[in-house]
Amino acid sequence: MHLLLVILLFLESQFCVQSSDSNSPAGDNLATNGLPFPWSKVRLPNYIVPVHYHLLIHPNLTTLKFSGSVKIEIDVKNNTNWVVLHSKNLKIFTATVLDEHEAHLSDKVLSVLEYPAHEQIAIFSPKILTSGEKYFLYLEFGAPLSDGFYGFYKSTYKTKAGETRVLASTHFEPTSARMALPCFDEPIFKANYTVRIRRGPSHIALSNMPLEQTVEIGNGLFEDHFEVSVKMSSYLLAFIVCDFRSVSGMTATGINISIYAVPEKWHQTHYALEAALRLLEFYEQYFNILYPLPKMDLIAIPDFQSGAMENWGLTTYRETSLLYDPDISSASDKLWVTLVIGHELAHQWFGNLVTMEWWNDIWLNEGFARYMEFVSLEAVYPELKVEDHFLDTCFGAIGRDSLNSSRPISSLAENPTQIKEMFDTVSYDKGACILHMLRNFLTNEGFQSGIIRYLRRFRYSNARNEDLWDSLIKVCHFFIPCLFSYRFAGEHIDLKKMMSTWTLQKGIPLVTVRRQGRRLYVGQERFLKIVLPNDPSWNSLQEGYLWHIPLTYKTSHSEHEVKHLLTTKSDVLTLDEEVDWVKLNTDMNGYYIVHYDEEGWNCLTELLRVNHTALSFKDRASLIHNAFQLVTKISITVALDLIGYLKSETHNVPLLQGLGYLQSFYKLIEKRHIADVTHNLKTYILQYFRDVIDKQTWSDDGTVSDRRLREEVLSLACDFNYPPCLEKAKQLFNSWVDSNGTVSLPTDVSETVYMVGAQDDSGWAYLLEKYGVSMCETEKSKFLSALASSKDSKKLSRLLQLGMGGTVIKTQNLPSLIYMVARNPVGHFLAWDFVKKHWNELVEKFPLGSFGIRSIIVGTVTQFSSTEELREVEVFFKSITEQVSQLRVIQVATENLEKNIMWLKRNLETMRTWLQQRLN
Repeated sequence: MHLLLVILLFLESQFCVQSSDSNSPAGDNLATNGLPFPWSKVRLPNYIVPVHYHLLIHPNLTTLKFSGSVKIEIDVKNNTNWVVLHSKNLKIFTATVLDEHEAHLSDKVLSVLEYPAHEQIAIFSPKILTSGEKYFLYLEFGAPLSDGFYGFYKSTYKTKAGETRVLASTHFEPTSARMALPCFDEPIFKANYTVRIRRGPSHIALSNMPLEQTVEIGNGLFEDHFEVSVKMSSYLLAFIVCDFRSVSGMTATGINISIYAVPEKWHQTHYALEAALRLLEFYEQYFNILYPLPKMDLIAIPDFQSGAMENWGLTTYRETSLLYDPDISSASDKLWVTLVIGHELAHQWFGNLVTMEWWNDIWLNEGFARYMEFVSLEAVYPELKVEDHFLDTCFGAIGRDSLNSSRPISSLAENPTQIKEMFDTVSYDKGACILHMLRNFLTNEGFQSGIIRYLRRFRYSNARNEDLWDSLIKVCHFFIPCLFSYRFAGEHIDLKKMMSTWTLQKGIPLVTVRRQGRRLYVGQERFLKIVLPNDPSWNSLQEGYLWHIPLTYKTSHSEHEVKHLLTTKSDVLTLDEEVDWVKLNTDMNGYYIVHYDEEGWNCLTELLRVNHTALSFKDRASLIHNAFQLVTKISITVALDLIGYLKSETHNVPLLQGLGYLQSFYKLIEKRHIADVTHNLKTYILQYFRDVIDKQTWSDDGTVSDRRLREEVLSLACDFNYPPCLEKAKQLFNSWVDSNGTVSLPTDVSETVYMVGAQDDSGWAYLLEKYGVSMCETEKSKFLSALASSKDSKKLSRLLQLGMGGTVIKTQNLPSLIYMVARNPVGHFLAWDFVKKHWNELVEKFPLGSFGIRSIIVGTVTQFSSTEELREVEVFFKSITEQVSQLRVIQVATENLEKNIMWLKRNLETMRTWLQQRLN
C-alpha cells in the first residue's frame, strides 16, 4: 500500500532531525500529547542502529503485569537530536541518553513522544548525538501481559486436579517485539542481546541463550542471567517464565537439546527429543555450517495461535505441533510433529542466521523452511513417506495461485497488517515448490552448494531475492553439465532472470501440448480458474505473463526424462521417434499445470486403464490433479473418465487425489440441497470404492501410507453412512464409553469413531465431558472435530459460544472450530452468522491480517456457492470496509466463492448425466 507520509521538519535551530527528504513540508502526524512527531514513515530511519540490548524483564504472574528496563547501545550514523524506535502498548516511565562512559547527557528528564498509528516513540536529546560516537539509550517501561497471542502474553493450563496455572511467553514475529520492550523492531536491525529475567522460586526462566547464573535478590525473587546472544533480529528474541518440566539430550556436535512441556504432559515429549536430535544433526551436515548456539530448547505453549515459532535457541510450539503420545497420536499426527520440528530447525539457518532484508521477501525464510521439512524428513525419516505429502503442498499452492487474487511471492508489505498477511500459502507452499523445481533444474549437488554459499556469505546478516540467485549462479559454473542437460534457446541461462519470472509475478503457468507425428507443439499462458477465454477481461489478465519453465517429459519410448527450458510463448520440440503417448512435468517436479489436446488426454486415460504403472505414482496423481483443475477448459467427463482406472490403483496418493475430488464435489452439491446428484454421487463413490473400503482394517497396522489411506477412507465411508463402517465404529465407541475411556482405540481411526459416536445426545455429551478433562491436545482436537460434526444446530451453537468464552475451549482453537462448524452442512450458515455477529470481538482476539482471522474468513465464505450468498458476503464486507480495506484475504475468499458458483454452473448437469449413465 502506498503511504502518503512526509517527514516533519522542526524549525527550532537546535533540533537536528535526520531525514531522507529534508525539504518535505510539515505533515499532520501528531504525537499523543499533541506535539508534532519527528518522523512520518512506517519504517524507522536508518541513521541510528542498535548494537547491543541489555534487557531486564520481570513478569508478575499474580498481577499479570510486567516491568522492565533496557539499555540499548546505539551506533549513530548521522548527527541528530532524535532517537525514533518502536513501542506498542508500553508505558514508558523513564528515558535517558548516556554517553560512552554511561554518563547522562542531560540532567533533565527527557520527553518521550508517542505515535501509536506507527507504533513508534521518539526521544529528544538536548545535546546532538554525533556521528561515530558511542551512546546508550536507557528506558524503563511496563505493561499488562497481553491477552492475545502476540508480544509478551499470558498463557494458562489446568492440572489434572483442576488448578489453573499461569505462565508468560513471547511471540514477536513479525512486528510484536515492540509490545514487550522498546526496540528497533525491523529485521535489518540485528543486534546482540543480554537478557536478565526475574521470577519466583516455583518457576523457571528460559531465553535464547543458556543460563549463566542465578542471583537471589530478596523478597522471594530470583534473577536469571543469560549468556550474550548472537547477532539477531528483534523478532527472534524470546523469553518465558513457567513451571514446566523437560527432557534433554546431546547431539554429536555437543548441542544440548531440551523439550519442555506442562509437567503432566512430560511423557509426551520423548519423540520430539529424538526427532530434534536427528534433524539438527542432519542440518549441520547438509548446510555444512554448525548450529552456532550452545543449546536448543523446544517448548510446547498451552496458548499459541500458529503452529510454531523459530526463536533462535528457544523455539515455541502449539502443543499439537510438538507433543506426541503413542497411545493416542495417529500416523498423521506423528508426521505433522516431525514436519513442524523440521521446519523450525531449518529456520535456525534460513531466517535466523540469514534473515530477509524486509518482509516482502519473507518467502526466503518460510519457503525454504517449508521445503527443508521435506528434504530433511526424506533423508532422516524415509519411513514417513514425506514425498507423498509434498505433492499435496504444491497442489494447495496451485489452488491459491490460480486465482486472480493471488500475489507475487515477493510482494509489497509495509504496515503490520500487510506484513502478517505475507505469512500465507504463497510464501510457504509456492515458495517450497519453486525451490523444488529449482533443485531439480540445478541437480541436488548444485542446489546444495549454492545455498551453502548463500548461508556463508550472508550469515548474521540480511539478504534479498537476488542475493540467493547470485549465490546459485556462481556455484552453477561448477555444474554446467547439469544446466546444459536442458535444451534451450540461446547460449546462456540467466538464472536471475529465470527465477524472477517465478518470484516477481503472480500466478501459475499452464503449458499446452499438442502432438503431431514426432513434433510436440508446446505453449504457455497464465492459468486462471474462474475466467473463461470468451470473457472480455481474459486478454488483459493474460497480458505480459511469461515464465522461464523447466519442462520435462517422458514418452512411451523413453526410459529417461527429456528436459527443455521454455522461455517463449510457444515452441516446437522434436521427438527422436514416433510415440504412443507423452506425459509432461515428470513426477510433478515443475510448478505448472499441463493441458493436452483431446488425443493426448485420451491416450493417457487409456494408458492408465491398461497399464497405470507405466507412470510413477507422482505422475498419476498430477494427471488427476491437472484434469480436475482444467474443468474450465475441458469437460469434467474427461477427468471423471481418467480416474476410472482407480479400482486398480494400489498407491494411496493418486487414490486419495481422485477420491478427494469426488468428496469435495459431494460436499459442495450437498450444501446446495441438490438431492438427486447428492444421492447418486454418494452411491457411485460407495459402489466404486467398496473394495478399497472393505479391505481396510480397524487397526494401526501397516506402513504410514497404508495408515493414511485407512484414516481417510474409513472417515469418508462413515460420513456417507456406509452400514458396515457405522456398525464397526459404533461398536468401538460403545466399548470405549463402557470402559470410561480406558480402552485404547486404534489411533488412526479414533477420530472417525468419535464422529460416529457424537451423532446421538449421550455420545455428544460424553465427548464434551472427556474434552474438558483430557490432558492431550491431539486427543482434544479429535474430540472437537467430532463434536463439530453433530447434525444438531443447537449443539453447534453451544460449541461456538464455548469457543468464544475461551475457558472450556481455548481461544486458540476458535478459528479452527468455526471452520469445522462451517464445513458441516448443518452449520455453514450458523458459522457465518456467528462471524458477522461477533466480528468486532473476533478482531480483538485475532488481529487483522493474522492467521486466525484469515482462517475464519476463508473457512466460512468458501462454504457458499450461490449468487445470493455472494451478495450477502459482499454486503457484509462492504459494511466494515474501513476495517478490512487492506486485507487481501477478502479477495481470496470472495474469489473462491465465485469459483464454486462457476463450477456448479459449468459442471452440475454434465455430472448429473454422467452419474445416471454409470449407475444405470
